[in-house]
Amino acid sequence: MGVSIDLSGKRALVTGGNRGIGRTIAERLAEAGADVAVFARSEESVAEAARALSERGVRGLALTGDVGSDADVERAWDTLMEEFGQLDILVNNAGITRDGLLLRMKPEDWHAVLDVNLTGAFRWSRLAARQMLRQKSGTIINISSIVGVIGNPGQTNYAASKAGLIGFSKSLAVEVAARGITVNVIAPGFIETEMTHALGEGAQAEFLSRIPLGKLGTTGDVADLAVFLASPMSDYITGQVICVDGGLTR
Repeated sequence: MGVSIDLSGKRALVTGGNRGIGRTIAERLAEAGADVAVFARSEESVAEAARALSERGVRGLALTGDVGSDADVERAWDTLMEEFGQLDILVNNAGITRDGLLLRMKPEDWHAVLDVNLTGAFRWSRLAARQMLRQKSGTIINISSIVGVIGNPGQTNYAASKAGLIGFSKSLAVEVAARGITVNVIAPGFIETEMTHALGEGAQAEFLSRIPLGKLGTTGDVADLAVFLASPMSDYITGQVICVDGGLTR
């Protein structure tokens, strides 16, 4: 990253940290010296991610559960506190899509996306904020999307969840600022992942034509910003939405 950031002694949690953007964020936090817990539904991939983090010389912790379940989140929180004793960095990254035009969208697809993408962040943030308020420090980073800023046809549920996450974050930032806690949003654009590869060359070319920098982003582009926001270098930044999109939104 050019600038060395030291997060030694910090404890972090990344939801959806077993793959994609979340996995890279977890890895970059570990590289900076933080102990990192990973929370996701797949027990096997979560365990593998935690092992890989431990190989970097920090402590990796596997937490299995669904962000859409109050019981799963509370159970994982109890384990996190037993193992880490504190939480300094929360990254709400877990998310799903159930795309479809509004007139054809099933109510269950609407509710599922809102419950995971938005209410999931509420579940984790509520628990984390209580503990961070007591220790008078901490940072919460919520991973939204440019779809929550500019919209996208066929994704009314996803856009609503990601736009809601922005409003949630801005309000929470004001509520907890007096205790030294920061809350910020990263809104990735078109990032090179398995999902974008599956779209085919035609769709990728269409995306690229809209991006001023002329290239897709990488998970590392998002993760480097997350590490910066988790560090003391960003202590005076809160309530902000930062788009990582090659200039697409401007």
